[in-house]
Amino acid sequence: MASLLLIQTAPADDPHEHHRDPGRRRLANEQRGSAVTNQQDVDVTITGESAPGFDRILSPAAVAFLAELHRRFGARRDELMALRVARQAALDAGAVLDFLPETAQVRAGDWRVAPPAPGLADRRVEITGPTDRKMTINALNSGAKVWLADFEDAITPTWENVISGQLNLADALDRTIDFSTPDGRSYALGDDLATIVVRPRGWHLDEKHLRVDGQPVAGALVDFGLYFFHCAQRQRDAGRGPYFYLPKLESHREARLWNDIFVWAQRERGIPQGTIRATVLIETIPAAFEMDEILYELREHSAGLNAGRWDYLFSIIKKHRNRGSDFVLPDRNSVTMTAPFMQAYSELLVRTCHARGAHAIGGMAAFIPSRRDAQVNATALAKVREDKTREATIGFDGSWVAHPDLVPLCREVFDGVLGDAPHQIGRTRDDVKVDGAALLDIRSAGGQVTEAGLRNNVSAALQYLAAWLGGLGAVAIFNLMEDAATAEIARSQVWQWVHNDVVLADGRPVTRDLVAQVVDEEIAKISADRGPAFDADGYAAARALFVEVSLADDFVEFLTLPAYERMS
Repeated sequence: MASLLLIQTAPADDPHEHHRDPGRRRLANEQRGSAVTNQQDVDVTITGESAPGFDRILSPAAVAFLAELHRRFGARRDELMALRVARQAALDAGAVLDFLPETAQVRAGDWRVAPPAPGLADRRVEITGPTDRKMTINALNSGAKVWLADFEDAITPTWENVISGQLNLADALDRTIDFSTPDGRSYALGDDLATIVVRPRGWHLDEKHLRVDGQPVAGALVDFGLYFFHCAQRQRDAGRGPYFYLPKLESHREARLWNDIFVWAQRERGIPQGTIRATVLIETIPAAFEMDEILYELREHSAGLNAGRWDYLFSIIKKHRNRGSDFVLPDRNSVTMTAPFMQAYSELLVRTCHARGAHAIGGMAAFIPSRRDAQVNATALAKVREDKTREATIGFDGSWVAHPDLVPLCREVFDGVLGDAPHQIGRTRDDVKVDGAALLDIRSAGGQVTEAGLRNNVSAALQYLAAWLGGLGAVAIFNLMEDAATAEIARSQVWQWVHNDVVLADGRPVTRDLVAQVVDEEIAKISADRGPAFDADGYAAARALFVEVSLADDFVEFLTLPAYERMS
């Protein structure tokens, strides 16, 4: 049964924390398991399934901290989301993205970000994954330099996943975390652990289980706020700090909001300014034109930029969805980082970061090794090695993998370029010259739209959505780790092909009827493959959601928005 927490704010200490809360509010009148009878005087309402240990994370002082974050910064977040809508309208009307004339002085200026923070100097291999208990232990033990603890693309944001993830991070820092499987296998932390970098949700997604003054709190503020409140001092005690990856930013103004949040949070909790460090994922096409400005806004708190390749492709499609054939991409698996427009993006990111003394972190190797097919492994590992070699050669300081078995390969490649040096920031890549036209030359990708590509998109998206709606946000499909970013490309490509009269390589147009036929055929294949394990109800829900986000007249900004509304 869902529990309900009603809270009024006013100053309290939290006995679970390392030091007194310097805030000015105290939480009182805590009630659980009751119905809302009078909300007139209620400031904070939390709904959701209760579980052991959740009271440690949702302590009165922690919830008061979240409430203050919302009251101070929630309205600015809403204003920035409105600016995204206005920019999209301008692009639909024919506007062209370009570098901002009003910030030319920032791009021309002589400034640098803060030097690398403890635990973030050497980032040659980073592993990503959700914050469930087993993954927390395996990622920290993986041999990677950094673990991206993901509250965004790799999880379904159920209340259970959100709060248990925070509990797992706190337990990991206290070294009290363990995990055992029903067959007797046990997992515990080793001695050499990766640095934790938390990725909160993007600005677009609310946390519907937490309301302040009757309004839902941004999921980003919940994820950031709970981790910072509980773990900032724990990280300082361990000789590191509270570090973050910031996803899906579309402008330097959004980076400025994060910086203001960092300044306030550090002051409020008595943490020295500049302790927080944040790496921004350049995974939207508007942000690619504002890399310098984003680093500048965060410069005291900046840890660099990351080439978020999958969401970047999704953003290109989304932002230019109504612009015709010039922005139509071929089969998603055929668009590699060697495509001229992707090469321009990645080299500009390296040049921008190194000119400012910041790390440039490469993209995801999503391959999941197979224990049954040695040939599949050999082919895929060769491609991973080629990709990581390209990144290290053009100047990246590290890169991502999705599976612990890929950590040694990625490390070997970067060891070969970096040697004993922690990074190659000193390699400024002054030879790189990229203009707006190069970033927008989507036709340079070449390739075709094929039936195989359509079927791959449909099948992967259906399998992912079925898993997501069931509470699992990172799924191995066709030997690749699919998450929300890759699913977004799959469904947005289908929408783009249908709405731009794209013709398959065999001459057939991509129509709603063809997509509906492929959907039914791919579900039948999945059912036949899984036999008694096939979840008919789950796939019926996934089918309805996929049709909504790939065939509707209006493009749905993020598939996680309608998906989240389908969850309790």
